[in-house]
Amino acid sequence: MVVSFRMLHLALTGNIASGKSSVASLLEAHGATIIDADLLAREAVRPGSAALEAIVDRFGPSVLQADGTLDRPALRRHVFRDPVARDALNAIVHPAVARLRDEQLSTAKRRGDAVVISDIPLLFEVGLEHAFDGVILVDAPEPERLERLQRDRGLSRDEARAMIDAQWPSARKRAGATWIIDNDGSREQLPLRVAALWQTIQALPLRGSATDTSL
Repeated sequence: MVVSFRMLHLALTGNIASGKSSVASLLEAHGATIIDADLLAREAVRPGSAALEAIVDRFGPSVLQADGTLDRPALRRHVFRDPVARDALNAIVHPAVARLRDEQLSTAKRRGDAVVISDIPLLFEVGLEHAFDGVILVDAPEPERLERLQRDRGLSRDEARAMIDAQWPSARKRAGATWIIDNDGSREQLPLRVAALWQTIQALPLRGSATDTSL
């Protein structure tokens, strides 16, 4: 008898400074294949790419560094306080990232990877939540996220506030998530919560469906 297992493709998301990257690393250590949208976004706008040319056409040469690479802080100043500019940027970058994600997903399928998790910060904002077998949301209280942005990234309070305000509020995302990892405890608690989630994920190919829960 031949038994076949379908690959499980999940999305991982979370608002800025929620601890999503830490959760991604923990899931990878458990055996998940991680497709990182931030890394793909950097690849999509490499010098010479069509996406970078389109960004320069839209926002001007001031978003380039002297070596021809994208000046991300300069671009961020253009878009985080301007929803129209942010939508224009997303319309340029997201299709290019999606193509790269599809390439990595095909590679994972050929390898026979059991669990693939696409790390997508703006999953809900761009309406991709229904394209996956389930959605993992990493959440943390807003005051903690604000403090982390100022402490870890050297941002002013106004800059940190603008970055938080540019994303959907957590409550809206929690309503659409399959699982929620609350990163509101000690450093020791987060690995335990991720381990519990991993046990749930491991059973999903056998059940073939996901259940809502909060961890």
